[in-house]
Amino acid sequence: MNGRVQDRTALVMGAGSIGPGWGNGKAIAVTLARQGAQVMCVDRDPAAAEETAALIAAEGGTAVAHVADATSSDQVAAVRDACVDRFGSIDILVNNIGIAPVGGVVELSVEDWDRAFDINLKTCFLGMKHVIPQMLAQGRGAIVNISSVASLRWSGVAYAGYYSTKAAMNHLTRTTAVEYAARGIRINAVLPGLMRTPMVENSGALAQDYGAGDIEAMWRKRDAQVPMGHMGDAWDVANATLFLASDEARYITGIELVVDGGITLKFA
Repeated sequence: MNGRVQDRTALVMGAGSIGPGWGNGKAIAVTLARQGAQVMCVDRDPAAAEETAALIAAEGGTAVAHVADATSSDQVAAVRDACVDRFGSIDILVNNIGIAPVGGVVELSVEDWDRAFDINLKTCFLGMKHVIPQMLAQGRGAIVNISSVASLRWSGVAYAGYYSTKAAMNHLTRTTAVEYAARGIRINAVLPGLMRTPMVENSGALAQDYGAGDIEAMWRKRDAQVPMGHMGDAWDVANATLFLASDEARYITGIELVVDGGITLKFA
């Protein structure tokens, strides 16, 4: 199927990748563009935002890069204004900004706890806070928040800030979805499981926890945890996001779409 979000404007927060390869935000932005959307690619890293926009342009799509600190209310409001000024609307908002500092409640520093809430949850709150009024003026909109299966269960790694912020994101998604359901705005969450992405690959703490610092050992252990026998990748997250952003999901709001190869069904 082609043109599933044809002529829609998508604002993707966290559209860059922290390393070579395909992170969730980059894959989401490219997938939406391939299906007809014009995309504003937002990232705090100028090079990462430009890379994603350039990939879309090279395929004949329409995209612009925008640099912003999404923990700043003023900067998120400026992103919204820039997107509307450039494209005339915001039909799709994707909140895809997150970090996973390793540490349980005892080990995790207060600074890392606060930083996780700022980056994982406050950015989602600010994205919806500033974009929903625009969607209300338009009479419609679709928001997809990228959460995690860590919001539902223990994942094998102690990271209290990640668990807590993603669980809070789920509930914020559900309650806000109900609040705006009658006014044409759908809000859903995608919950990726164990994914092979640059964010994971570049997390030395995760590699240490999984495989004593050995990246390949980490990949093997993570693959073995999944009932399907292998991790997913950013394209699996992107395809789920595309579905929820498209009219195919027009009667779906407030859900948590788990994309995890069955891992949340396991007892251990």
